Amino acid sequence: MRLLAPQYPEGLGLRIWVHTVTGLKPNDINSINGLNHYIGMKPINPQAIPEMRWMPWIMAALIISGLVIAIRGARRSLIAWLLAFALLGGVGLWDFWRWEYDYGHNLDLANAIIIIPEMSYQPPLIGSKQLANFTATAWPAPAAWAMGVSFLLAAGVVVTSRRRREEEM
Repeated sequence: MRLLAPQYPEGLGLRIWVHTVTGLKPNDINSINGLNHYIGMKPINPQAIPEMRWMPWIMAALIISGLVIAIRGARRSLIAWLLAFALLGGVGLWDFWRWEYDYGHNLDLANAIIIIPEMSYQPPLIGSKQLANFTATAWPAPAAWAMGVSFLLAAGVVVTSRRRREEEM
């Protein structure tokens, strides 16, 4: 996620990993937390996000099971894996959106220094969005693109194996 504003022409940013959140540059997360304090947002604290403790295990299970299924060549197992992958991916995106919603809407207005009536600060899940004088942009990182490609390749295997089976009959 990248944040651009006139007072930050070089931008600020976050890298959201499966196990933590870091700044694009060494002090970015501290700068973002400092700015968020002015509008009553909670600080970004990766240790306070429980999903970051168990998401690496879910990802490892998906990767290992996918490799085992690929080696075995079991079509039904591959279909089950694709369904699990899609379900977990959907739940993960929903959970991240919910986290962003909470982060951008549940503000501590009693202690906020700057209050813009009716303003929410929910960052975009994907794409760009104007948040006061900041343009927030979020795009998937290379690992997310790799996950998407692996899902599409596995789905392609299911489709082509079905066609082959139908041709053989």
